[in-house]
Amino acid sequence: MGVQEDIARLEVDLRELIIKYEQYFFGIEKREPLRLLDTVERAMRRYQNVSIPNTSQRFKYESLVSTLSVHKQKWTRTNRLIEEGKFQRDRFRMSLHQKDTPKEQTAAAPPSKPAHDPQLDTVYQQYIDARRACNLPVENVTREKVAEAISRQKPALMEKYRCKDVDFVVVIEGGKPSLKARPKNS
Repeated sequence: MGVQEDIARLEVDLRELIIKYEQYFFGIEKREPLRLLDTVERAMRRYQNVSIPNTSQRFKYESLVSTLSVHKQKWTRTNRLIEEGKFQRDRFRMSLHQKDTPKEQTAAAPPSKPAHDPQLDTVYQQYIDARRACNLPVENVTREKVAEAISRQKPALMEKYRCKDVDFVVVIEGGKPSLKARPKNS
């Protein structure tokens, strides 16, 4: 085989290796594709100390080597996360098992705010917008979490300020958004 055919075969094998690793991390494949990885690494080493005269072939080979290097770092990091139990797929599975076990706790949880509270919707949207403006992640912020925080603080604040109701507004202090209470007597 010539250099061009070897590089084309190497590209196909590398693409297949990437797919196999993705399937492994998603749980479709049960074993890490180590044999295919070894085959690809062996093919890479074949031209490691060989001068490839054609510029386009040399560029293609070097880009494949760098692609493999980047993916190997990613795979090593992901395998380490799996071993530590911090990988998202494993955390999802663990959360499913945990949801099945404590059924008493979920049944005893009090319902939060009504489904459509316009004030809560406004405060939640302002809070999300403020977090985005501060370049903070918004994936973990849910409407339910904001409603729970408000319902937890509201009785104590109403007692502290001796008022009938409390309005919440979003302010940004020190580069972080927070909820501030404003007493309402009417």
